[in-house]
Amino acid sequence: MGIFEQYSINKRDSKFNNETTLAMFLKQVMSEDRSCAKAVNDFIIQNNDDKLSANTDGYCQARIKLPTMLIQNLVRNIGKKVLDLVPKSWTHNDRRIFIVDGSTSTMPDTEASQKKYPQQAAQKPGLGFPICRTLTVNCLSTGTIKDFAIGKFKGKGADEGTLLRSVLDTFEEGDLVLGDALFGTYFLLLEMQKKKVDVLFEQHGSRKCTTDFRKGKSLGTRDHLIDILKPKRKPEWMDQEFYDQSPDFITIREVKINHKILITSILNPQKESRKSLGKLYKDRWHVELDFRNLKTTLGMNILSCKTPEMCEKEMWMHVLAHNIIRLFAAQSAIIFKIKPRTISFKHCLQVWLTYSQIDRRPDDAMFALISKRRVGNRPGRVEPRAVKRRPKPYKLLTVKREIARADIRKNGHPKKQK
Repeated sequence: MGIFEQYSINKRDSKFNNETTLAMFLKQVMSEDRSCAKAVNDFIIQNNDDKLSANTDGYCQARIKLPTMLIQNLVRNIGKKVLDLVPKSWTHNDRRIFIVDGSTSTMPDTEASQKKYPQQAAQKPGLGFPICRTLTVNCLSTGTIKDFAIGKFKGKGADEGTLLRSVLDTFEEGDLVLGDALFGTYFLLLEMQKKKVDVLFEQHGSRKCTTDFRKGKSLGTRDHLIDILKPKRKPEWMDQEFYDQSPDFITIREVKINHKILITSILNPQKESRKSLGKLYKDRWHVELDFRNLKTTLGMNILSCKTPEMCEKEMWMHVLAHNIIRLFAAQSAIIFKIKPRTISFKHCLQVWLTYSQIDRRPDDAMFALISKRRVGNRPGRVEPRAVKRRPKPYKLLTVKREIARADIRKNGHPKKQK
């Protein structure tokens, strides 16, 4: 358990060194009350020293000084540690499978954050929130995030494909990557082929109307090989030399499963049948559950830091917290011979939070408790994207807050809506 020693608070040292700050920041993003005041109060109580100040300035400054690279390295090291634990029974044909997908997070409305991560263009100034795009590379069998990228929501280089290209080094020869239709572009497919990394994506929307299974080399019913031509226009982000050296076409495999057309670089149907590809792509749904754990359970959906640099650090801390919980789940799954995906993420988080509050190290009793709460296996689950509980009947803020305050001082609060 040596890896967790870096997250414990050294009670003999009341200073906010990197080790202490990391531990406090980690517990802060794991807790429902994510305020700095609570983090400092918990620190004072754990140190049992009434001479320590409850002022949050020292802790906030320590968070600013905490190296982001340190957090990133911990995220990737824990991701690697979990992957090293994975037995063959958790893999698909002895291959590591990763899911890539993008999401967004919003930040407090500060001038610095608006400058780096502008709000959506449709929103009036002062009425929106800075927003960034994120991308995760998730292990299919364990849910661990192997790598993470952050970028702008709109503008040049703000798409999910660009974010994926920034973390391509995380993949190794023989890996298999699942993704949605946004990733099925010519140059991304080419880069994956060069790295000898197989992909299984949904067909890119621009090619769906031209798909014809009567053309190309037939491999079976609704299953064929086709050549994709190099785009005639060079993308803005690409240098001319790379474009000129790229081949004129690449060969991919198209299959149709139910109403979806999938593309893959696995050209041999003996390695993966059309049916097995369809079943494998269904597992891509797990990434949505991983985002729910990261954004809703851990709270990365709405960030709290006031500068873009600290918001980026806060997001990496959420990913670190996510990976630690996934590591506990994987260790419990190995001990009790179950699949880690069957273990409840929130239950595992609750168990660890209680252990950390009483300053107790992970032990066999903790792993046994983690294994007791399972999640249901609900293939093909469909749920409405709607909520039953009604929000409070407040109007939307349609002018800047200072203008709204001035109007209230002059005219009073408006009458309640019936």
